[in-house]
Amino acid sequence: MKQKNKEKFFYSEIEDKIIVDSITQDFKRRQQERRPYELAWELNMNFYVGNQYTYISNSGELTDIEKHYYWENREVYNHIAPIIETRLAKLNKIKPNLTVKPASNSENDLFSANLANSILQSFIEKNSLKSLISTANAWSEITGTSFYKVSWNDSLGNVIGKIDGNLIKNGDAQVSVCSPFEIYPDSNGAIEIEDCESIIEARAVPVENINKSWGLNLDGEDIDICELNNSSFLSGISGRSNITKISHNTKHNHVLVIERYEKPNNRNTNGKLTIICKNKLLYDGDLPYKIGKNNELTYPFIKQVSTKQISSFWGISVIERSIPIQRSYNAIKNKKHEFIERLASGVLSVEDGSVDIDNLEDEGLAPGKILVYRNGSTPPKFLDAGSIPSELENEETMLLSELNNLCCVSDVTTTTNVPTGINSGSALNLLIEQDETRLSLTAEYIRESIKKIGEYILRLYKQFATQTRLDKFTDKNGSIEVFYWKNSDITADDVVLDSKNELEENSYNKKDLILSLYDKGILFDSSGKISSSNKNRLLKMLGLDNWEITQDIDDLHSKRANNENLKLIKLESPLEIDNHKIHIDEHTKYIISNNENIDSEFKLKLLNHIKEHKNFINE
Repeated sequence: MKQKNKEKFFYSEIEDKIIVDSITQDFKRRQQERRPYELAWELNMNFYVGNQYTYISNSGELTDIEKHYYWENREVYNHIAPIIETRLAKLNKIKPNLTVKPASNSENDLFSANLANSILQSFIEKNSLKSLISTANAWSEITGTSFYKVSWNDSLGNVIGKIDGNLIKNGDAQVSVCSPFEIYPDSNGAIEIEDCESIIEARAVPVENINKSWGLNLDGEDIDICELNNSSFLSGISGRSNITKISHNTKHNHVLVIERYEKPNNRNTNGKLTIICKNKLLYDGDLPYKIGKNNELTYPFIKQVSTKQISSFWGISVIERSIPIQRSYNAIKNKKHEFIERLASGVLSVEDGSVDIDNLEDEGLAPGKILVYRNGSTPPKFLDAGSIPSELENEETMLLSELNNLCCVSDVTTTTNVPTGINSGSALNLLIEQDETRLSLTAEYIRESIKKIGEYILRLYKQFATQTRLDKFTDKNGSIEVFYWKNSDITADDVVLDSKNELEENSYNKKDLILSLYDKGILFDSSGKISSSNKNRLLKMLGLDNWEITQDIDDLHSKRANNENLKLIKLESPLEIDNHKIHIDEHTKYIISNNENIDSEFKLKLLNHIKEHKNFINE
């Protein structure tokens, strides 16, 4: 910090300290208010990994349940983990199929929507969005809540220059997954992120990143990180103790960075972002991202829940409702095994002083053992242990069925066994569809989050992508599409999701539908044949697209014309093999929709090019 006046420097330090102390106190308050939710998340994680003899004590800590007797069975029969894995396998079928809706039917809006689609597809491929969604799904299924953070990173993107040996890049949008342990709302009673007056994010960052970004010389420290599904939460933030059977890894040379976001209000019309680290004020200014509706400044976070909880900021996991049943199931199974051990080993009745008790305890009654007992005493004998009560068997079956019902899965999906009495394929499909229906609410929350990610990404590009960029993506036919663009080309950011429900998709049902349409002749053209383009689409839908890799010739002509419009192909005289009508239509649409933005020289060349196509038609 450089100041010309020492008095100003002194007052600046005092102001910084006041801000840092205010943020620190606010952070500690939010920690205490959020502590009950953290305990529930930690308990869920313990039950998921198999540490199921844990409970929340009155003192607000996780404690192991002690054995009543040394001989008690304390095995864990974990049915929660496969249930969660089954749910995740179904939910991960949801793909980020984002589409941008044009503002109107005008050619300009259609062109902008198509360009925005291409930008989103390119971003999805570059950032492996499907993998990020899978990680967020794991957090939301286990703890009930997960978050996406959409931000702009100046160190990403294409290299545009070099200053003092450092590469200068044009920046790019990025999406990261935040666990619920990193997010602190101002009120746990706020329903949505938009309802919060402020939000704090606390995370561990390598100290060298902070020193490089902010020009500081801070010392790093060891921060305990609890690893789960390739993500992490800060186990040291709230002073929580180590959790049995959940691996704790210490990250060395890290620092805790606290960021508080305040939404715009009458006092701060542009909102406020304050960042502190180790009692140092790193940033205190306006919110950086115009990603809200109508390009308003807002939080860069997107919340995703497994199931919404009334009057609560946090979602609820199916594990929470499953814990009592899992405890009972473990108890029943262990009681059964204790019965079996008594039946197998027996309980020996011995008259006092009749035998050598120490020898009997050490060796037991091995086959062929010579047992010496006192003359005149009663010989040792086994007590009747009875048989395993049928109530235990019935209770075990009932608990397992209840556990599956509460978690919205059935025996068909968890054990792949066909239920007794189900002999029809239609009945089996009906059971599977019921499972998908019960998961549809959670799936809808995931889709809504994905939709918001698409909107935020486009708005970030509209705000920061001021220079022309070259991007590419792979289209549905497997071809690589290359295109130029900049922020002024993005006029549409109304993102929608494909209407299909991935949970209800079934390869067998799809194939049956296609074959049924084929048998009824619906796929034939007026001549009673299937066109080559329809044939390729059918093969692809049936999973046989590698048999004949061809593209519709009209699509190829259209792509060639669009590449000429975007100067990706040098504009030369038309070829005899060109479909001149398609070229004329594509060039005409491009001129009409982008009349004001086209270079006059290129526009003249394009108009002459259209005349040459018309001449071919006239000839």
